[in-house]
Amino acid sequence: MLLNSKRPLALVPALVLVVGTSGAQGIRDRTRPDSVRDTTVSEAQAVELTLTLTEVSVRTLQTWVRTAGALDETRTRLTAYVSGTESGLVQVGQRVRAFPPESKSSIYQARVARVVPEGDRVVVEASLGSAGREESRYYVMEILAERGQFLSIPTEAIIEEGDTEIAYAETEPGHFVPRMIRTGLQGELYTEVLEGLEEGDQVVTFGSFFIDAEYKLNSGAPGAPGDADQDH
Repeated sequence: MLLNSKRPLALVPALVLVVGTSGAQGIRDRTRPDSVRDTTVSEAQAVELTLTLTEVSVRTLQTWVRTAGALDETRTRLTAYVSGTESGLVQVGQRVRAFPPESKSSIYQARVARVVPEGDRVVVEASLGSAGREESRYYVMEILAERGQFLSIPTEAIIEEGDTEIAYAETEPGHFVPRMIRTGLQGELYTEVLEGLEEGDQVVTFGSFFIDAEYKLNSGAPGAPGDADQDH
């Protein structure tokens, strides 16, 4: 049953993690003994951790291009340089968030007004929506670049084990299997999924490292207890 894109599992009586026999076979062979097939997370643990699920879906991935800019005398325009591969991501009209290093709470909204190539970098001019601080000449600029639409999951749902990437998918309410996945473009919050999951699948986001650590702890697999304390 498909629920909201992100929801707590506080009312699940018991969360039973079942290792699949197909997609997760390679994962189990590497890190999980065959003798242990599942583990259980109690209702109290689920409530305490506020375990959440997020739907695998097509989203617009975004990248924040970060650079330093200088404010002009009118206090309405910032000029900055962007080098390397990120220079190709900056375009006129993109949203910009800017703030002086000495006052990070003073956030200014801006738009990219001009992009001029200059060798292996570009000169970026951004127009502020309101006049900047009179006493602040330099600003941190975060330019929002939209990369396109991709099948994706939250980056926090991905667990890395050496060269392997895993996400826990819900097969039925309260039951989860580790899926070996292959990822592509990583955005600011979400990461493209190339293999291992399908649109509409539900994956564990907040709580994924705890579930994985519990699984390994109960199965006797090495290296798990340290992950249990992470806030995922």
